[in-house]
Amino acid sequence: MTDLQTSLMAIGGAIVFGVITFNKWQEYKARKSVERAFGSTHDDVLMHANPSSSGAQEARQEPNLIQESDDPAPLHGSAEHPAEQVAADISEPMRQAPQQLDLPVDPMIDCAIPMALAGMMRGDKIITPLQSLRHVGNKPVHFIGQRDDGVWETIVHGGAYASLLAGVQLANRSNALNELEYSELVTRLRQVADDLDAEPDVPDMTVVMQSARALHQFVSDYDAQLSVNIHSNGAPWAISTLLAALERQGFDVRPDGRLVMPDGDGGILFTLSTNVTLAEDTTSRLTLLLDVPCVAASRDGFGAMTACAKSLAKRLDGTVVDDGDQPLSEAAMGEIAGQVNAFYGDMEAAEIPAGSTRAMRLFN
Repeated sequence: MTDLQTSLMAIGGAIVFGVITFNKWQEYKARKSVERAFGSTHDDVLMHANPSSSGAQEARQEPNLIQESDDPAPLHGSAEHPAEQVAADISEPMRQAPQQLDLPVDPMIDCAIPMALAGMMRGDKIITPLQSLRHVGNKPVHFIGQRDDGVWETIVHGGAYASLLAGVQLANRSNALNELEYSELVTRLRQVADDLDAEPDVPDMTVVMQSARALHQFVSDYDAQLSVNIHSNGAPWAISTLLAALERQGFDVRPDGRLVMPDGDGGILFTLSTNVTLAEDTTSRLTLLLDVPCVAASRDGFGAMTACAKSLAKRLDGTVVDDGDQPLSEAAMGEIAGQVNAFYGDMEAAEIPAGSTRAMRLFN
């Protein structure tokens, strides 16, 4: 073997070693970024299952409003210990950016992926490639850009951005982000990055999956829906007459046929079901339903719903009852109202207040 061949082999070996070392360093940086984001030394409501439920149970848990003994059922298990802060910023760029609550990429509930650009880029050039990546599975994907003054914003025509941040929602009511969805995201995101001459800094899948499962556990623990019923004291109500009475009570009939009580700001306080199909002419039972995590505490959704139920019962000659057709006492409803307030306090402490943008995204 000649000296030239020996030298070339040595140089080639050094290059291979350098490439491997660089790749390992990149993996280490990505892993540490996400560990800092969701790592915590305190007791975290996102990281522990509700003591009242099985850790392997994935189905939604909907509490009963009241037991047959007239004692109110617990709203959400026994002791809860929500963290003062359930997650930190997901990446270094977000730590440097103002924490604007109106941004579509939220480090609290999204896996955020920094995308380094080669230089300042116009929003007009960025927007079109991003249109191809809006969902993976049933999880939304959003993008924001950092302007030259350091401010993060939704990418708009006419804007100019020094770097980007992609975010995929980690969980919703249905399930947590899974390995297949995350792999699809990474593959498609690299295609978008190629179009933009950008370099995504992809977090380690294992860490992301742990965070997604923890967030979904939080959603499962706080996915509460409460109902009260009104039962006719006499003959069933005619649907045509009933609908007129419900509209006078303030209900709106939505295009999809739902009867909803609006909150006055475009949202919904609670819904109502006649418990019969559209082909039926009468019903003897109405059900009012409150989606607890989707209504802000300040709205007092449970109080508004029970007040509406009492008013309808008086107007329609009915009785407010539980799911077992047992009359609901004022004492029982008062105890449940106290549980609802404690529930709201836990969500507030977890920095996912009921009715907030975060809550509405998670409990969709």
